[in-house]
Amino acid sequence: MPGMLPSDILQLTGVGDPRLSPDGTTVAYVVTGLDGESNEYRGAIWLVALDGSAPPRRLTAGTRRDADPRWSPDGTRLAFTSNRNDESMQLYVMPVSGGEPQRLTALNEDVTQAAWSPDGATIAFVSRVRDAAYDEDDDKRRAPRRFTRLLYKYEHVGWIGDRPAHLFTVPADGSDSPRQITTGGFQDSAPAWSPDGATLAFVSARQPDWDIEPVSDLYLIDAGGDDDEPLRLTQGGGTVELPSWSPDGERLAVLRYPGVFDDPRHTQVAVVDATSGVLTLLTERLDRNCSTYPSLREPLWDGGSLVFVVEDHGNVHLYRVAADGSAAPELLAGGEREVTGYDLAAGRVALAATEPTMVSELFALEPRGTTRGLTHVGDAFAAGRELVAPERFTAVSADGTEVEAWVMRPAGAKGGAKYPALLNVHGGPFTQYGNKLFDEFQVEAGHGYAVVYCNPRGSSGYSEEWGRAIRGPGADGPGWGTVDFDDCLAVIDEAVEHFDFIDPDRLGVIGGSYGGYMTSWIVGHTDRFKAAVSERAVNSMVSMWGSSDVGWDMKGYLGGFLWEDTEAYLKVSPLTYAEAITTPLLILHSENDLRCPIEQGEQLFTTLRLLKRPVEMVRFPAESHELTRSGSPVHRVQRFEIVLEWFDRFLKD
Repeated sequence: MPGMLPSDILQLTGVGDPRLSPDGTTVAYVVTGLDGESNEYRGAIWLVALDGSAPPRRLTAGTRRDADPRWSPDGTRLAFTSNRNDESMQLYVMPVSGGEPQRLTALNEDVTQAAWSPDGATIAFVSRVRDAAYDEDDDKRRAPRRFTRLLYKYEHVGWIGDRPAHLFTVPADGSDSPRQITTGGFQDSAPAWSPDGATLAFVSARQPDWDIEPVSDLYLIDAGGDDDEPLRLTQGGGTVELPSWSPDGERLAVLRYPGVFDDPRHTQVAVVDATSGVLTLLTERLDRNCSTYPSLREPLWDGGSLVFVVEDHGNVHLYRVAADGSAAPELLAGGEREVTGYDLAAGRVALAATEPTMVSELFALEPRGTTRGLTHVGDAFAAGRELVAPERFTAVSADGTEVEAWVMRPAGAKGGAKYPALLNVHGGPFTQYGNKLFDEFQVEAGHGYAVVYCNPRGSSGYSEEWGRAIRGPGADGPGWGTVDFDDCLAVIDEAVEHFDFIDPDRLGVIGGSYGGYMTSWIVGHTDRFKAAVSERAVNSMVSMWGSSDVGWDMKGYLGGFLWEDTEAYLKVSPLTYAEAITTPLLILHSENDLRCPIEQGEQLFTTLRLLKRPVEMVRFPAESHELTRSGSPVHRVQRFEIVLEWFDRFLKD
């Protein structure tokens, strides 16, 4: 049976965003896929009984992209978003029993984060509000953009300084047009209704220097839009996101990141007093990151406790903690897997999860943490190709630190044969590689490569000390490219020594974002690898400082702004060491990347070409930093083909 091919990503599917009916009997969920012919993403909403008493049934056609199913409080209707009639995602409501959806919005921007009022009469949501200059279709006549705030663009979103995100409400019966609730140049998100329906909590940054401080707070506003100014409930000291009200309306649960220019820190589950704004952390004793990137959803109230996710050793697990802090967090659903969505109602829990050889599927949580499968959307995909399971191993770094790592044999590997191997480095750096079906690894293995990956120091999923081990350079730590570099080399050394199917003379390295940084760094500090692919990389901290949407926030790692310690920025930049690069290097970059702008790739390409080193640059038009995750299906296939051809050129006969 063949392994996964680049074009096979067009057949990938999976379950996401499970939502339980108020009585806990039925799960609404989204099944997603890619359409190669139209070069678009597809999504349809399905329903299934939580007890498995009936097979799943399709609720929406999914001719384009239907997403974000949200139950009405009485369980008779579902709100959802769709681009069936527009390029943008708009809000619809339809009976759960079936029928024609009713369209509630016709805005010129996407509708996101829909939330029903407790009485089911109104739906709150978020949408962007365009400046009047957007009414001019001819770019050659449009007025120039004029900004006074630093937060004027954002990766994968585009211009936001003249498109602020605000809260809206709309009658759920379609009897009136949407009403804008918040105003100003701020970025508002995550509306949550108080139990009495009188107040909307939301997240924003509205302090005087909101654009140059990595701070966000919880705000309250009259749900009828009668307040002139929202009430600021929390008072900085970090960020909050995704609030949810306690059933009695006295507290709100949030995800709290307790760092201001102090990165990385573990996101914690916290409760906020709805009157005083006093915030109490509940999960510090776990010493784990209590969220993912991006965050899956808000902490969910279950009586006197809260349910949330935790990153742990390459897994994403479901946990519960007492909302009053009286007990330690406890594991609800563990195993070698990543939870990709969850919901609870009437004492029942549904979750979506993926494993290394299984796409994300839907499960019901049973007593004692066991799960019962409800869907099999990926069975046909798995049956048509060999999906390779990883093997876990441990490497010992230069200073004696143990590093967790995995290896995947090539699909169809034969005993006694030796194969080229690719070391993959994840982005972040404060993220983790984990136990999920990852198209990158399966395509590499399917093309005859052994795949090696790890979570070096700087990764999430372990202690906070582990994540903060690459701060600096200076008193706070050694900086990027130090112990993380040692860890990556130790992992490939251990893989070569321990697994006899890896050919030590045919090694490649690849990574994106921070992984691209580490790839550029590795080939500037060793010639161990015969070929490398650096994608959407940070190559010059000095120029990224002002060109990236959030480059100035690197103070959180480096300990100072650029003008305070330019030498530190130069010291941790791969471009500084480019003269030492002799490894054939392929530089991949998206032309609309705002996180690591394309000038990052251009600078390294220019330098290496002038040095007459083996280098090529590939530029993807109309793509962002998210090319490999949510780029156009055609570009995602082309990118795989380009990467494999490059490695084949240097690592295969």
